[in-house]
Amino acid sequence: YVSDLIDGIFRLAMSDFHEPINLGNPREMTIKEFADEIIRITGTKSTIEYKPLPVGDPKVRQPDISRAKEILGWEPRVGFEEGIKKTIEYFRESLAAPR
Repeated sequence: YVSDLIDGIFRLAMSDFHEPINLGNPREMTIKEFADEIIRITGTKSTIEYKPLPVGDPKVRQPDISRAKEILGWEPRVGFEEGIKKTIEYFRESLAAPR
């Protein structure tokens, strides 16, 4: 979730460490699992449409955040479902706001 990312970037900026560090959620999930969860949480009647993966697209996206934990004392705090619910709420409010 964005607040986790901001916290990680802030900690890195305030540190004396000047090498790459992965910030992200180490919970691995497939795009299908992700889509299924979005459908479940939103209650939408959307269906999943399958498309071929782009050439060279990585099959696994799971950051190694061990450096962030060790050097920055950082790890994500907002769970997947909580983050999705907050994101949905933000967009619903933004789209409903008068322009």
